[in-house]
Amino acid sequence: MDVGARCRRASVRDVGRELNLDWHTVKTLEKQYMRAQLAAAGTPSPAVIGIDEISVRKGHAYRIVVSDLIARRPIWFGGDDRSQASMARFYAELGPEKCGQIRLAVMDMWKPFRNATLAAAPQVAILFDKFHIMRHLGEALDKVRKAEYARLTGKDRRFIKGQKYTLLSRHENLTLEGRRSLKLLLAANKRLNTAYLLKESFGQLWSYEREGWARRFFDNWRASLRWQRLKPYERFADMIERHWDGIAAFCKPENKVSLGFVEGLNNKIRVFQRRAYGLRDEEYLRLKVLTCMLDPL
Repeated sequence: MDVGARCRRASVRDVGRELNLDWHTVKTLEKQYMRAQLAAAGTPSPAVIGIDEISVRKGHAYRIVVSDLIARRPIWFGGDDRSQASMARFYAELGPEKCGQIRLAVMDMWKPFRNATLAAAPQVAILFDKFHIMRHLGEALDKVRKAEYARLTGKDRRFIKGQKYTLLSRHENLTLEGRRSLKLLLAANKRLNTAYLLKESFGQLWSYEREGWARRFFDNWRASLRWQRLKPYERFADMIERHWDGIAAFCKPENKVSLGFVEGLNNKIRVFQRRAYGLRDEEYLRLKVLTCMLDPL
């Protein structure tokens, strides 16, 4: 138990050095500990699930992670990729009875996930995750930044070069130096200033409690794009229009779930992936993902 508990805070190699144990011995003991954690947690019966994918190695190799957003823990790790067939394996393992108990699924705007979910659990309401949507908007802002850099020449470029992180970060996360750089950049480039303000304001969409109010906000936000020559933003707005039902679903009181959990889980997964750089044991990775939010034994 002690070895497994230590591995929650440090790498297998570091624990082995601390306890003077072989690397393989520590890893075997940690696997036993994690399996005991899963047994103690019991079989999941989720009502609200979050669906996401993680990259397990270079070359677009993905696995799907499904979380119980009420119990606030991952409950499934698997699939061979991000396909509908891989997603369907989760529902097949869960079984028809438990699939019928799911009322809400939070996911990104990836069609195979949505199709597999509605095929196995047609009663489920689909909610598109705010963080994935804002990531798309961040990518649109970065395209504007690149276009402005390509358009300008000479000294006019100096405010834009190397400012990708400054533009895409939330203002409250910037250092004092970062805020100064951002202020100079936005003062020097009108189009980037407009794009930045539009990006910052869009998060307000998730604050509304009625779909009509949310819709009015989005229509006004989209109308403000006119004459701005922000093509990436126009394409983003078209995408939101196509997926509106899955975004407006958040306005319903029964769908007010913690959208930050999946993002927090992804950050935690990235930490132990970096800690276990070069990992080839996928069963070990599966156990790490499934137990990372469980209480220690």
